[in-house]
Amino acid sequence: MSNPTYVGRFAPTPSGYLHFGSLVAALASYLDARSVGGRWLLRMEDLDPPREVPGAQAAILQTLECYGLHWDGEVVRQSERHAEYEALVQRLFDQGLAYACTCSRKQLEGSGGIYPGYCANAGHGRHDAAIRLRVPQLIYRFTDRVQGEYSQHLGREVGDFVICRRDGLYAYQLAVVLDDAWQGVNNVVRGADLLDSTPRQLYLQELLGLSQPRYLHVPLIIQPDGHKLGKSYRSPPLPEDQATPLLLRALRALGQAVPDELADASAEELLQWSARHWDATRIPRSRSLAESQLR
Repeated sequence: MSNPTYVGRFAPTPSGYLHFGSLVAALASYLDARSVGGRWLLRMEDLDPPREVPGAQAAILQTLECYGLHWDGEVVRQSERHAEYEALVQRLFDQGLAYACTCSRKQLEGSGGIYPGYCANAGHGRHDAAIRLRVPQLIYRFTDRVQGEYSQHLGREVGDFVICRRDGLYAYQLAVVLDDAWQGVNNVVRGADLLDSTPRQLYLQELLGLSQPRYLHVPLIIQPDGHKLGKSYRSPPLPEDQATPLLLRALRALGQAVPDELADASAEELLQWSARHWDATRIPRSRSLAESQLR
């Protein structure tokens, strides 16, 4: 099946190097696009400079190239899109769809992560304040291609959420919706840790009159202590000379059956075969997988 209108993307955060967990997400995204002749874009989600590791952006690009994961077009960097984010935040603020919040972390202790609405009608100005988006008291639901039906009541389970932080940094939820629409992304393949973010993004898409992509959330790869493989746990970077064995491990994590004779194939040959035989219905319907099971 060919679908040249398919547009997917991989959007790493340069707070560290690519690790095995991010390889699984990148590979799923890449193969889902290439299997139907679609485009695969690369976006660097560098929204948080204090958390960015020097040299991580260049290292991520080099690792993807070494593993044969070649993207289409230019790399988009969110750090170059601040004017677009600011224009949207101001518009939502001016329309009363968002408001300024001066609450401290201490004030929010005990709220269980759900904003209690202290500043919703306070009329604060934007100076020295976070900006929160008002959410409706509604359930948002969607069907994930792997995880199945997912629903969330935004008012009860999330509350009004931040779209611009007090320090002036723009929130992931705002940037990802705006950038996916701007880049024409209509298929989002990413880790299951972002499953519960999706209803917030559906609401923003609705609010802005944007079309809704298809979603596919792959299982997270977790360590023996239960933590996900991730940059915050100093997961080891991917060795450049281990592309084929690590791609094979990632394919196993994604439920793909690979013949033994491909064990000595080049990364490029393995990816070409995998794109021809990609079957997203074989991905485990699970939020997480233990890394130890994939060795």
